[in-house]
Amino acid sequence: MNNLPERGRAMRLNRHVAGWLMATPLSLVLALFLLLPIGMIVIVSFWGATEFSIYPAFQFDNYEFLFGSPVTYSVFINTFKYAVVTWFFTLTIGFTVAYFLAFHVRSLTWQIALFLVCTIPFWTSNIIRMISWIPFLGRNGLANSTLISWGVIDEPVEWLLFSDFSVILTFVHLYTLFMVVPIFNTMMRIDKSLIEAAYDNGATGFQTLTNIIIPLTKPGIMIGSIFVVTLVMGDFITVRFMSGSQSANVGRLISNDIALLQYPSAAATAVVLLATVLIVIAVLLRFVDIRKEL
Repeated sequence: MNNLPERGRAMRLNRHVAGWLMATPLSLVLALFLLLPIGMIVIVSFWGATEFSIYPAFQFDNYEFLFGSPVTYSVFINTFKYAVVTWFFTLTIGFTVAYFLAFHVRSLTWQIALFLVCTIPFWTSNIIRMISWIPFLGRNGLANSTLISWGVIDEPVEWLLFSDFSVILTFVHLYTLFMVVPIFNTMMRIDKSLIEAAYDNGATGFQTLTNIIIPLTKPGIMIGSIFVVTLVMGDFITVRFMSGSQSANVGRLISNDIALLQYPSAAATAVVLLATVLIVIAVLLRFVDIRKEL
């Protein structure tokens, strides 16, 4: 009988060791392909550079130049503008689509079919989906031709393409599905009896939406928001093509530094961008505990 406590401790120890052993391969992969590259970027951000070479050092010149330039602040403001506006439209569209699929489509077969329809754009690459807007929004494109034929405008509208409008439109097109999926997944877990009980107690549709559906959908909204905000803040190719190189974000700033072989400056900008994104994620996670969703 005295051996039972010792056996219990031995079994718990074995399970503890087995858990660490199972987590070790994934931990090594993350350390090799995630933590090590980030560490190298942080180290290079303190190096120096000339027009023709870079040299190991420990100096803050890159950060001093970065924070001392007004261009940096305007680019970061532009990046936040794209992220916030895109987040608003993707949340509006994503919540509406997820709500329709979860509560208005009764058949599981139709839910799956319509959900797959939403994924059709992802059957092609982001570049192709992005470039496909150029002939549509161009001066002689389909949008302007249609508006002229309907008599809505007398001459082609210039701001449809190579503007903030085209950049945000493309962002919304590319990343709305990242908002639809987590919100739809969360809505499908809501107990339908709660909604029926709300209606039985005289709640209106709006009251049910604001007091039951939205609070219970917060984890999905936060997960989708993290996806959309981080993707938009790190994207640079969309801004470059859809703005006609007339606008810039932080990703574009990093790309330009790399093209000029200014790797330490690009690394410093990347570190600041990473820290900014992590702060944004930390703020979003303050609103809800998404561990319940995972």
